[in-house]
Amino acid sequence: MTASPGIVIAGGGMAAGNAAAGLREGGYDGPLTILGAEPDVPFGRPPLSKGYLRGEEDLSGWLVRPAGWYADNRVALRTDAAVASVDPDARALRTRAGERIAYDRLLIATGGRNRALAVPGRDLDGVLQLRTRADCERIRALARPGERVVVAGMGFIGCEVAASLTQLGVEVTAVFPGPAPLVRVLGPEVGAVLGRLHREKGVELIAGEGLAAVEGAGRVEAVRTTSGRRIECSAAILAAGIQPNVEFLAGSGIALDNGVLVDELCRTSAPGVFACGDVANMAHPLFGRVRVEHYNNAEKHGRAAARSLLGRGEPYDYTFSFWSDQYEHSLEYVGFAERWDELVVRGSLEDARFLAFSLREGRLRAVAGLNRGGDPELEADSELAACAALIASGGRVRAELLADEGTDLRQLAPPRPL
Repeated sequence: MTASPGIVIAGGGMAAGNAAAGLREGGYDGPLTILGAEPDVPFGRPPLSKGYLRGEEDLSGWLVRPAGWYADNRVALRTDAAVASVDPDARALRTRAGERIAYDRLLIATGGRNRALAVPGRDLDGVLQLRTRADCERIRALARPGERVVVAGMGFIGCEVAASLTQLGVEVTAVFPGPAPLVRVLGPEVGAVLGRLHREKGVELIAGEGLAAVEGAGRVEAVRTTSGRRIECSAAILAAGIQPNVEFLAGSGIALDNGVLVDELCRTSAPGVFACGDVANMAHPLFGRVRVEHYNNAEKHGRAAARSLLGRGEPYDYTFSFWSDQYEHSLEYVGFAERWDELVVRGSLEDARFLAFSLREGRLRAVAGLNRGGDPELEADSELAACAALIASGGRVRAELLADEGTDLRQLAPPRPL
């Protein structure tokens, strides 16, 4: 009898590592291979824009499993081994080095990469992006007190990098297209609060602008915005968001649309092929089809994929949560909302301590808590944990109850099933 080639995981990040751990913990004893594009063992990326960038922590606490776990548990962890193509009919793939690897089941967990900004001068020394440990260390090496750095984009990575560099004594100018930081995710009201917090720390915010060019003789000397403004700087950090790594699937027949299309059990359109994490455009029972690029989802979706690979999957209905630390301020978020028709605030925008509820047609879709609400993942009795239960219920909720400090959010949430 020919031995099964086992399960192959394409990708070596947070979702991949958690899937591998879930498979072994779930009793899978067959061949298991991880093909990662980066040189590191699977780890969580949040400290790259925060504590690790500032030199305040190492990555040991963010490893999915210690480096020795993989060999001890017969997981063939191959770093610097990116996948180049997949042939679902043959149940085989090829690496960029040309090696053919057969599989019985394949999990795609290739994550994403930074969106490229097609501007003149983008290849100059000192033009950086943040995705990998090596990226972070290059930025840290340029983070010299008194130097000016331009951050292009003020999504979560841009905001966190701007905050960390400011804390390191760097002069930061942020250029971004919206009216305030994080408007697409949090809306103009909350975005304005975050913008104020950055300005109070000394960050120069240039809103409603894009990056038109990077200038310099061999290395960065200045950037020019779309309005023609020239800003002298020693480095430019491009933070234009993430795009899913799916190009290696071209011609495979696997359905793609803003990532790899998967159902609620992480299954793709090809038999024996699954996907999870940042690369997966999932069918969610509450939010519809979504692709989520956050640590908590990568962890949980990887585990869900492992259960599905073992034939024990259940519909993935995680409500989603993430966090962002900027200076001394903590932002927590539960749910998912790309559009909403009403924003309700409990607390004080002026004092930067509030809950902001995003509703659509009377149903709560997401809640952002700035310096309030607790950790919904670790604190079961927190306000944000109650909000997550409210969102998951899918029912209508009266806006005045959400705004009223006298109403206990825990009483609005439906009881948890026993």
